[in-house]
Amino acid sequence: MESEIKAVVDEVISLVTLYGLDVIGAIVILIVGLFLAGRADKLVRRMLSRSPRIDDMLRSFFGSLARYIIIAMTVIAVLNQFGVQTASLIAVVGAAGLAIGLALQGTLSNVAAGVMLLIFRPFKAGDYVEVGGRSGTIKALGLFVTEMATPDNVQIIIPNSQVWGSAVVNYSYHKTRRLDLALGIAYEADIGKAKAAVEDLIVADARCHNDPAPLVAVGNLGDSSVDFVIRIWCDAGDYWPLKWDMTRALKERMDKEGISIPYPQRTIHQAAE
Repeated sequence: MESEIKAVVDEVISLVTLYGLDVIGAIVILIVGLFLAGRADKLVRRMLSRSPRIDDMLRSFFGSLARYIIIAMTVIAVLNQFGVQTASLIAVVGAAGLAIGLALQGTLSNVAAGVMLLIFRPFKAGDYVEVGGRSGTIKALGLFVTEMATPDNVQIIIPNSQVWGSAVVNYSYHKTRRLDLALGIAYEADIGKAKAAVEDLIVADARCHNDPAPLVAVGNLGDSSVDFVIRIWCDAGDYWPLKWDMTRALKERMDKEGISIPYPQRTIHQAAE
């Protein structure tokens, strides 16, 4: 019995003597690697935050990418510490990755599309966009899906491959937008008076820009009205409030000026029997 215990103790001592320094070295490498990975993540985010052109989604992506690269290098260094041939291991992992990739083509296409969206940035969080047949405000962009919210706060989740593969209409990209309004007046109304009234409304509203200059012109002679084309430039955030206020103001001003806004009418003649 004593001889067996002694044999076990000798074996443990032999293993500790043989691999003790390797284990300690591997632990040190692992600790240092994980520390550097966390520091690299924060450093990349902090450096990218200095540029106003790089949003939170892109900073998060590149920070995570730097962290995972260092973690992968740390794992390889730990394996090398134990004498593992990492070249053959990488080949095995690559073959397994290829098999998994073929089985998950749809999922990987979403990942690839997510990376492209993060790099080219057709939109950012907070933008109101129309994409994939859906409209809403961008809430988050992940590696697999894009999250949106409709104006009535309904969540929409769209796979990134559909977002990247379709046209993106970004209503928030430019700081200014052009508001187009239509106004029809009766044929017997004074065109000059109506035009002057519309121009007064535009000048009186501080949300309307002077550059580019607003446009008020007769655009069409309709079946029952003379149609004005009204084009006003404003800040993108003022688009909808200005549209609603100006539409009401036009109606009230035309009523005040005694200018009729006609509506389609139909006259029916009944033949005598």
